[in-house]
Amino acid sequence: MTVELKKPGRAATPIHAVDRATFDAHLQAAPAATRRWLQATGFSGAPDTHALVPAADGSLLEVWAGVRAADFPWALSALPKALPPGTYKLADDGLAIDAQAAAMSWELGGYTFDLYKPARRAPAVLQLASSPAAQRGLLLAAVVASTRDLVNTPAEHMGPEELAKAVALVARQHGATFKQTVGDALLKANFPAIHAVGRAAARAPRFIEMTWGHPKHKLLTIVGKGVCFDNGGLNIKGADGMRQMKKDMGGAANALGLAQLVMALQLPVRLQLLIPAVENAISGNAYRPGDVFKTRAGLHIEIGNTDAEGRVILCDALAYGAEARPDLMIDMATLTGAARVALGAQLPALFCRDMAMARDLVDRGLALHDPLWHMPLWRDYHGGIESDIADIVNTGRNALAGAINAALFLEDFVPAALPWLHLDLFAWNDAARPGRPVGGEAQTLRTLLDWLEARYS
Repeated sequence: MTVELKKPGRAATPIHAVDRATFDAHLQAAPAATRRWLQATGFSGAPDTHALVPAADGSLLEVWAGVRAADFPWALSALPKALPPGTYKLADDGLAIDAQAAAMSWELGGYTFDLYKPARRAPAVLQLASSPAAQRGLLLAAVVASTRDLVNTPAEHMGPEELAKAVALVARQHGATFKQTVGDALLKANFPAIHAVGRAAARAPRFIEMTWGHPKHKLLTIVGKGVCFDNGGLNIKGADGMRQMKKDMGGAANALGLAQLVMALQLPVRLQLLIPAVENAISGNAYRPGDVFKTRAGLHIEIGNTDAEGRVILCDALAYGAEARPDLMIDMATLTGAARVALGAQLPALFCRDMAMARDLVDRGLALHDPLWHMPLWRDYHGGIESDIADIVNTGRNALAGAINAALFLEDFVPAALPWLHLDLFAWNDAARPGRPVGGEAQTLRTLLDWLEARYS
């Protein structure tokens, strides 16, 4: 924990937060020695920069830190690993940083995935007065960190069984009900598509379910793609494409993170979390291109490519979730490279049949700096996923509109009257930014939480 929710002590080093707009005014109000020092060091209040101001005896007197905005979620993230080890506090005469942003950004600024390699040093500690906003900031940071940890953990230690254990742990923490269906029991329970994808792996596939909340509340169903490693199956990936496939359960990790937030904040919903967990592998009984499987929903799907396995396991999970007639269903998946080609690493693709709902989510994401971008469920493209020998095929006729084709495939398993959000996300930072190191990432959780709180308030 790099944030202490307590009244800041006198011994804590003050941090004067400024932005470009307020820097000159704060500089003029500072003592002459401080002004000369900041001018000599070239500090200008630029975001994610700081200056250490010495006392007359050479000790650290204070820190000046440039931030983007007082409510920017990553306002202080550049500081915990950059400042000298010690305890700090926000100065009263600096920019008034939003307490939620301060707590979350500082905590995640100190994040390191240290399961195998210890951090080089302990991050600096921030003392922050306790408040509901600060507590919420720490909750958000804790869920983001746990989501990142799941995605960052190599497949050797994060297979379908370990993913199920992670869900079971969260269920125990919140008094939720946990259930899983494993291996050949998937066939008896009518999850044939999940079984088909996962049957070739040495580690058994499974369907994970967690439920929570009052039975009389509206049902919220969250579905996460849990492909714990994806070598592409018989359509095996090349080395570059396979390198980061430990992250192909990033949808499941994000879905679990969203479920944690719903439960921790006691949203008035009945929650159902569904995760089909598999490893896409190769052996003598691996599913093959050209195979046809009957799904839980009764639709027959042809396998055009075994590397398009995510939509195959999700179709059974979505069909199962729809059977309970939820008020809303959200699925999160690292589904297509096409979405990344279109939008890059930082923008998850949102597919939604309700234009006003999608617009609201996009606007919230922009305001909260947790973005997503609306993509069309273009029905005229559905012919591209129609099969000559089955109802649909899991690949399009060509590489065009790959993310839309995948979303249209999933849509066939979601009743038309059911409100549904499909998020095709990356769950990974490919370049480091303050508070967001290279590696696994939680995406759209803050935006979805804000939207769900408004929907169910």
